[in-house]
Amino acid sequence: MTQELTTSLATEPARPSEGHGWWRDAVIYQVYVRSFADSDGDGIGDLRGARERLPHLAGLGVDAVWLTPFYASPQADGGYDVADYRAVDPLFGTLGDADDLVRTAHELGLKVIVDVVPNHSSDQHPWFREALADRPGGAARARYHFRPGRGAHGELPPNDWESVFGGPAWTRTTEPDGTPGEWYLHLFAPQQPDLNWGSPEVRAEFDSVLRFWLDLGVDGFRIDVAHGMVKAAGLPDIGRTEQAKLIGSQVLPFFDQDGVHEIHRSWRRLLDSYPGDRIGVAEAWAPTSERLALYVRPDELHQAFNFQFLKCPWDAAAMREVIDESLAATGSVGAPTTWVLSNHDVVRHTTRYADGAGGGPERGLARARAAALLILALPGSAYLYQGEELGLPEVTELPDELRQDPAFFRASTDGQEGQDGQDGFRDGCRVPLPWTRSGDSYGFGPGGSWLPQPEDWAELSVEAQTGDPGSTLELYRDALALRRELPGLGDGPMSWLEAPAGVLALSRPGLVCTLNTLGEEVELPVPGRALLSSAPLTYKAGTVCIPPDSCAWWAI
Repeated sequence: MTQELTTSLATEPARPSEGHGWWRDAVIYQVYVRSFADSDGDGIGDLRGARERLPHLAGLGVDAVWLTPFYASPQADGGYDVADYRAVDPLFGTLGDADDLVRTAHELGLKVIVDVVPNHSSDQHPWFREALADRPGGAARARYHFRPGRGAHGELPPNDWESVFGGPAWTRTTEPDGTPGEWYLHLFAPQQPDLNWGSPEVRAEFDSVLRFWLDLGVDGFRIDVAHGMVKAAGLPDIGRTEQAKLIGSQVLPFFDQDGVHEIHRSWRRLLDSYPGDRIGVAEAWAPTSERLALYVRPDELHQAFNFQFLKCPWDAAAMREVIDESLAATGSVGAPTTWVLSNHDVVRHTTRYADGAGGGPERGLARARAAALLILALPGSAYLYQGEELGLPEVTELPDELRQDPAFFRASTDGQEGQDGQDGFRDGCRVPLPWTRSGDSYGFGPGGSWLPQPEDWAELSVEAQTGDPGSTLELYRDALALRRELPGLGDGPMSWLEAPAGVLALSRPGLVCTLNTLGEEVELPVPGRALLSSAPLTYKAGTVCIPPDSCAWWAI
């Protein structure tokens, strides 16, 4: 039995008028620098390699590239432990390479967003070295969170906070004379001490860092742990363990404190003082869509990642609920919503969607292709993680000795098996990209790759998929080309249509999108002229059969 699709379409163009901001409907591609392209044969991706592959992104049809940290760093956490915020780590090149990349991107019509890591520095940062050499209560220690321990001899951590990577969020120092000293806070690895944003020095330093990169020409910043810079007064206990599981479900004394918003407002004023629509993007975990929307009020940041959608199961009703909540929350403050399926910290969605699906990797890939068309049809901006346009799965069988995720080592050392922190298996989504069918790194670089690529990735490479009309790469290219061409996509209005259970049908001006989340085909009235589908469609008299786990776009 079929149901008729009904809609009330908006008549005005959906794309914002000139001056509304390029970010409102931008498609932004995340480059995990060490795994994107290697120019010098050391097996690790670098800035020159990324610059040489920018034509792939321009041809794909994205609007901007977001680069993960390439700053001077001991690499205890993939560069998210920064020792010098104004220098490029030799592993990734030089400051000149960064300048060349920005210029080349702009010549290709791509914006450039770089990471900034303000919640914590490296323990090799000059400031932290000064702090360790300073006395308790000294000025150098005021830039971080140093506290005396509890217990008769200060042998216990100052409170019960846990690291996101597992274990205590505190490490005890040794004083210059060799005696046990104060403890310092690190919400992540011990090599990542948290900065104290109550210090005027910290605030002034980061204003200077932002200006340094804005002056070099970057178009904005993705703000790492944007929800974590302010801690609750007195650093109170939480009173329970497994605190990492609470992130994103409730306000914690170390995450999503209201005081972070004053910092973001000051950064918005700084960004607005530069020409060319420079933007700030919050990596913020908040318990509700409404609290997340606080980060994108008109005088704060421009975008925030929508992790509620990323975590949503493959279920039509659940997806619709998250979409409605997200659009309502950001719409209430006049901001665009962002849609993201994967990033460098989570299992690739091709594999997530396969788990429990009964169809294995094929089912996961089918769902991933359909999800891509869904998010590119929704109002707002979309983020793509490198390799998702190739349909890459998570690499789940990496040898322990090759892993580099600090959470993995912490769980192994503490015997926690990831129970108190992140699971420690983030390396699986960071395996270097395959560009060609052959070569010892499938075109990633002239040498090997820092993590091994599966043999079957040869047929998932850019070379293998280019020109194949059924490939995931060509599906993304077609979808992004249509998104640019169709005025009803991107920022603007959306209406839901009536559809059977398990099916989402939505309308944008001039377009209908239908998503079948069921494990069987669904027969519907033909909504319009077929533009693009993640799986082949079949027609009957006046109806169309939408394959299981697929999505289609229709011109109306």
